[in-house]
Amino acid sequence: MSEPLRWQRTASTLALSGKLDRDTLLSLWQERETAMVNIETIDVAALDRVDSAGLALLVHLREIARAQGSTPLFSGITDKLQSLITLYNLQQIIVSAEKIA
Repeated sequence: MSEPLRWQRTASTLALSGKLDRDTLLSLWQERETAMVNIETIDVAALDRVDSAGLALLVHLREIARAQGSTPLFSGITDKLQSLITLYNLQQIIVSAEKIA
């Protein structure tokens, strides 16, 4: 069974791990404004599962950061998550840090 959602802020990175889905995202949703202060990278490498609700939260987190003056990149995008991003045509919104580098 996958882990529940966990997140950790380190410098300018927000690292997510476990499952990011409609059943687990409430805790991060409640802390989203605080969690995104000065975040430049959202590390999704340790996410076991992301559903469409989780993907929507990732888009929202990016928009919170943009409202605060930065546009975070995403690191560690798995093939499964990339497929979901492509399915929803979000390649211009959820941008991989690895593809920029």
